[in-house]
Amino acid sequence: MREGIPAVRRLAEGAALRDVLDVDDPAAWLELDEDVRAEEWYWPPEVSAWERTGSGRALLASLAAGDPIADARLALALCHRDGRIRHRALGRAAGRPELLPLVAVRCTDWAEPVRTRARKRLTEALDAETAAQLAPLIRRLADRHRGDFALGLLDDLLRRAPRERLTPLLVSGDRAVRRFAYGLAVEEGFLSAEELARGAAKDDDTVVQSLCAEAALTAVTRNDAPEVLHALLGARSPQARSAGVTALRRLDKPDRAVDFLADRSALVRACARYVLRHHGTDPLPWYRARCADPADPVLPPGAAIGLAECGDRADAALLRPLLEHPLPGVRARAVAGLRTLDVTDVPRMRHMLDDPAPGVVREATLALLPSAQMLPPQWLLTRLDPARPRAERSSAWRLLQAHGEAVRLGAAVTLLDDPDERLRTRAMPVVRRALLWGMRSRAEPEVAELLERGRVLLDRPTAPCR
Repeated sequence: MREGIPAVRRLAEGAALRDVLDVDDPAAWLELDEDVRAEEWYWPPEVSAWERTGSGRALLASLAAGDPIADARLALALCHRDGRIRHRALGRAAGRPELLPLVAVRCTDWAEPVRTRARKRLTEALDAETAAQLAPLIRRLADRHRGDFALGLLDDLLRRAPRERLTPLLVSGDRAVRRFAYGLAVEEGFLSAEELARGAAKDDDTVVQSLCAEAALTAVTRNDAPEVLHALLGARSPQARSAGVTALRRLDKPDRAVDFLADRSALVRACARYVLRHHGTDPLPWYRARCADPADPVLPPGAAIGLAECGDRADAALLRPLLEHPLPGVRARAVAGLRTLDVTDVPRMRHMLDDPAPGVVREATLALLPSAQMLPPQWLLTRLDPARPRAERSSAWRLLQAHGEAVRLGAAVTLLDDPDERLRTRAMPVVRRALLWGMRSRAEPEVAELLERGRVLLDRPTAPCR
């Protein structure tokens, strides 16, 4: 039985809406709408179970006669599978603010008379305050067929309302609502450049970050530049920081861009180099000077990869000593830098696979993938040992995929019995494909043995879910 069915039964028996539903959660209203029409309620199909109860018959009789009816039971009628009942229930929904969410849902109804009456009711009842409250539900409904009416109504009301009505939506927990609200605020000019910069810095959604950062750059002036730059340049998100760095060019503050040449984000580093070059400064000497001392304990990791991003193959001489740097981040970026410069030293990178830092192992693996067939398969298979760190085992699996069919199959069969669920999950499709499509070397006894072992391991009964 569906989880929401007991809630429907409680409403049919007269329980209050707030006692049964989380009325502030848009998902709760959409689930109620589905649950009222769930198959479990209908047997035979055209007659619902609750209609055949005393309370169900009383509800329909009340609707027909125009007798008083509680919000909770009227909510059931608004979700009924019969369009005539939904239409009649909408006639009783006027002046009942608690049922406005279901009126909004009915604005997307497949029955035109129901849809038309619902839209009339919503237009009559909705004001700026209730529009803001219903915004999360209306945004969800906008993704449905015929969901544009309620969204257009919401948009029109909020554009004409005082900006204070929009403020709660800018900090809504619903990401889609924040995107809608910030988009509207930018179009209408409701927010200053400083407010937009703070929005870009604080919001965790990349769409909002980009929207606000771009709008802040468009609106910034020399008067509010200090506040805007402080918010953008200190932000956690790369989108906001890159916008702040780009603004330094327009505001003639290129010197501050130097502080972002070693940023952790490639986007921000690129923007910093752009600003400096625009003002006639080549960033490459800065990178070379910064990476000249391999023992520098405060060397930022971004300096190593930044050198590779704008340097040439001769700069590999500065990056190789950084492979022994005490900071894992610097070692990882040095490996990534050598890969960027296409000067991968296979023996050196093989040594980096034993680095204690998972990030270094991941970068070394990426560097070795084009040359993976130069690594002995048996050596890689020993690195799948469950006693080894997970980063090393995952690296070995990725490198083994570049070898022949028999090697890949041997590695996959080995992992079918592995305690690491993620590695087992990666191995299963390899074995299944080999069993389904066969292999060119199937005739070899060793391969046939692997296939048989793989079939046995895949056919094992799994433990029942608890």
